[in-house]
Amino acid sequence: MSAQDRLTDALYGLGWSTVRKLPEPVAVRLGHTIADLAWKQRGKGVQRLESNYARVVPGAGPERLAELSRAGLRSYLRYWMESFRLPAWSEERIKGGFEAKDLHYLTEGLAAGKGVILALPHLANWDLAGAWVTTKLGIPFTTVAERLKPETLYDRFVAYREGLGMEVLPHSGGTAFGTLARRLRDGGLVCLVADRDLSASGVEVDFFGDTARMPAGPALLAQQTGALLLPVTLWYDDSPVMRGRLHPPVEVPGSGTRAEKTSVMTQALADAFATGIADHPEDWHMLQRLWLADLDPAKGTS
Repeated sequence: MSAQDRLTDALYGLGWSTVRKLPEPVAVRLGHTIADLAWKQRGKGVQRLESNYARVVPGAGPERLAELSRAGLRSYLRYWMESFRLPAWSEERIKGGFEAKDLHYLTEGLAAGKGVILALPHLANWDLAGAWVTTKLGIPFTTVAERLKPETLYDRFVAYREGLGMEVLPHSGGTAFGTLARRLRDGGLVCLVADRDLSASGVEVDFFGDTARMPAGPALLAQQTGALLLPVTLWYDDSPVMRGRLHPPVEVPGSGTRAEKTSVMTQALADAFATGIADHPEDWHMLQRLWLADLDPAKGTS
């Protein structure tokens, strides 16, 4: 392991061991302080955030974009502070930490025994929503995690999410899709963050007026298993409670090839994501390049 990897792992370890012990008001203030310091430095992450927000909020001038990026970093640090502290939250705190609209789409889908796929963008705190599902609703689910470097950091994230009641599969290795499909055929729940895919298998979608790629997995799983595909968007307000909405199901088209059906369904997901992001842009934690026009043409990546 390189010195940089050891430092990264140590810093995350410090966050989980130290921040979780802080009183909540102290953790909130600490998050604001760190976010504001990072915002004032105008690093690449802040500049990319503003560039992405410029697509989401057309016509926003420099002052408005600066306001959004500051609020966006505060929202992003709220995510981290909550995540560091979630393992120490009581069941009652988790149950009271999230409120979802139109939850009936999920409960009715599971009651029908079809299996349900929840697809989310990088909005607010998807880990908190997952902990609420396992704790408040008592519903276990399976998700996928990207392999992080160093490997010890990935192991920390897997242990953290498993501690919240999630089954976590590695994104690489080629076995995740088959396992997810089995869980769905058994009537289970799968949750996937699905607003960025730079791989060759990503599906091109129109997103805020330009082309981006999003993962094909949610649409393909729905087609293959008959599971219900539900977009979900999350947001923060001024309270300690995160809010969320389950959108109407994305239907499998009645005709067309598998690729054509996947394209239509992934576009429907993108449209639902765009609705939630446009309503709460500051809670969209996209500090990377997303749109194809913004990618390095020589590398195809950010």
